[in-house]
Amino acid sequence: MNTYTDDLKLWYKEPANNWDEALPTGNGRLGGMVFGNIYSERIQLNEDSVWYGGPIDRNNPDAYKNLDKIRSLLMEGKIKEAEELSALALSGTPECQRHYETLGDLYLFFTNEKGEVTNYTRELDLTTGVIQTDFTLDGTRYTRSVFTSFPHQVMVVRLRSDKPNGLNFHTQLSRGTAPWNFEPFSTHKFRYNGGFNAYIDKSCTVGSDSSLMTGQCGGKGAVEFSSRIKVQAEGGSVRTLGNSVIVENANTVTIFLTANTTFRVENPELYCQTQLEQISQQPYEVIYQEYLTDYQSLFNRVEIDVRTDRGVFLNSLATNERIERFKEGKDDYGLLNLFFQYGRYLLLSSSRPGSLPANLQGIWNKDMLPIWDSKYTININTQMNYWPAETCNLSECHLPLFDLLERMRENGRKTAKVMYNCRGFMAHHNTDIWADTAPQDVCLSSTYWVMGAAWLSIHLWEHYQFTLDGEFLKQAYPTMKEASEFLLDFLIESPDGKLITCPTISPENEYRLPSGETGVMCMGASMDSQITMELFTACINASLILGIDEDFRNTLTETLQQIPTPEIGKYGQIKEWVEDYEEIEPGHRHISHLFALHPGSQISPESTPELAAAARKTLERRLSFGGGHTGWSKAWIINMWARLGAGEESLKNIEELIKNSTLPNLFDNHPPFQIDGNFGCTAGIAEMLLQSHEDVIHLLPALPDRWKNGYVKGLKARGGYEISLEWNANKLTHLEIVANHYSEVTLRYNDTIFTLLLEKGNVYSISDFSSSN
Repeated sequence: MNTYTDDLKLWYKEPANNWDEALPTGNGRLGGMVFGNIYSERIQLNEDSVWYGGPIDRNNPDAYKNLDKIRSLLMEGKIKEAEELSALALSGTPECQRHYETLGDLYLFFTNEKGEVTNYTRELDLTTGVIQTDFTLDGTRYTRSVFTSFPHQVMVVRLRSDKPNGLNFHTQLSRGTAPWNFEPFSTHKFRYNGGFNAYIDKSCTVGSDSSLMTGQCGGKGAVEFSSRIKVQAEGGSVRTLGNSVIVENANTVTIFLTANTTFRVENPELYCQTQLEQISQQPYEVIYQEYLTDYQSLFNRVEIDVRTDRGVFLNSLATNERIERFKEGKDDYGLLNLFFQYGRYLLLSSSRPGSLPANLQGIWNKDMLPIWDSKYTININTQMNYWPAETCNLSECHLPLFDLLERMRENGRKTAKVMYNCRGFMAHHNTDIWADTAPQDVCLSSTYWVMGAAWLSIHLWEHYQFTLDGEFLKQAYPTMKEASEFLLDFLIESPDGKLITCPTISPENEYRLPSGETGVMCMGASMDSQITMELFTACINASLILGIDEDFRNTLTETLQQIPTPEIGKYGQIKEWVEDYEEIEPGHRHISHLFALHPGSQISPESTPELAAAARKTLERRLSFGGGHTGWSKAWIINMWARLGAGEESLKNIEELIKNSTLPNLFDNHPPFQIDGNFGCTAGIAEMLLQSHEDVIHLLPALPDRWKNGYVKGLKARGGYEISLEWNANKLTHLEIVANHYSEVTLRYNDTIFTLLLEKGNVYSISDFSSSN
């Protein structure tokens, strides 16, 4: 069962020509993109708390006094007037939150520039998390390894030469708008290069083996950062000159890099100094082994090996060559195994306890002002980042999201009160490092949406369902309750007596009224009602488990009776709005009105077959008009098809995502790069193999015909279960299940339902799935 490890490498025959070809490393807080260049190696750097600006109060003081007017205009069908008033009264002041920034770059400039380069490879081995570059230059073999250690909170660069005294280079920490070129150092024209070190305040060497850069991220109250390297050599010498560390005639070199900001520590420069002094006292072998033990304790929890009768493993081809072959329609299901595990690697590399959550780019961003600010978009994208956290056995990686949500409570209470005169807490469709909850942008199709905190709070319940951690639920319940309190106050009665959100939007689609007027702001988007129902139900169940809050539980139970349930529209689809409006863009990338199908649990083929058929019609209609044209949208569609048991459709969308929305380094492409498609696809593959959202564990619920044989080991199910499956000729042949508590569990395979009594920690195996079970 270990053959899958043979195909868990991203590898290439040449250096990265651009950032989209570089390979990512990270430990949640520190990140890097390794280019693998021969003469001028570049590692683009990130630290997750390097953001522009400090905390600000952007809540619009005129919001509440205009709220009733906006609602009246919407009820009267005066959409444009409502939108014009909202743009002024409901937008943040100022309109935008803070943005993520790059930390900079570490460059290594090598002096050995002559001779023929042969046998070049660079790779990311997912089984170790190590990025390695190998090549022969002028008869000497050079090896460079990079990993980022969570236990030690440092990035480690290890360089080796098989020729004695073969390593000669100097370093440069930089932070600017223009990277250095990658040609041999002697060919550089030392002229103005567009701001190579434009965004630092201090760049110098320290002692005989270290250098540092410090700066401030800009804007009032912005964090200050410091990054530092320390260089150790075996053989040869290490000295400093200017702001560079110079290595001459070494056999092996180890570079330790760390960084921090005033977001976490009072004196980042002192922190970096102390940290590097401590780690440099330890042997490299000890550091590496401690790193590897930690990394593999998470990564090795899940194995997957999907095989087909036509597919072959092509790890003899470079990854970019495999992608091109895949685009030609040639089977390579080892690439799917790789893509699945790459998503898990990216999550554990960009979201670890104590770090900030994975943002729109995980942690990897090269820009001072990145696309969409590289922050937390919470009308789908941030949530999608965490879909694989529980199912794919990386539950600890979910915790940074909850830390941010807790910080959002304080700001969200103020936003709820100032802008809407509501209790509880809320957030709109974006947040940032400072847990800002005021509206982001002046974008009619996205800004004026109040469900961000409600959706995030459902993740707390999800974490409990998978872990059954009672102490966690006790701490999480007040957050779920406060998010529910806001909705209780914000909901208004519709003309037909239902309780709906208003004003709102269906992210990020537009509709047409019978009068011909078009708009995006509305009364009662279906997604809002579905999120409300999911959150209230979770809150009710949590209060029952904890044995508390009976009066509040009863209030939620009564209110649920007035929340609109999913309805079927004129095209046989799930209605996107309370009214069955005509869509302006029927092929829109958002499919928000299917929240109840996934990640919600209100629609399923078993319990609501008519709604499930309408959900299928919704997907077919969206796709027929060109939907799913971004990476993350395609990933959501994979999960939705899986929930419908439609394995062939799920597989088709996986293939299209890889063909049309995947960069050479396997990053998801919105375009441009956006990491949610990686995480969403990994979650979708898990959803095809195992589902547990209806108090029944469904085995192989969406197995496509072409996945003839395979196994998956270590997936998690709600109820605290860890499950491994094998199948041959498309039939389940073996199940292993482990519970974290004594329990009775119900399982479904095809039309067979059976119940098992499980003892805590015992492995239960079954290999007979006949109808007699």
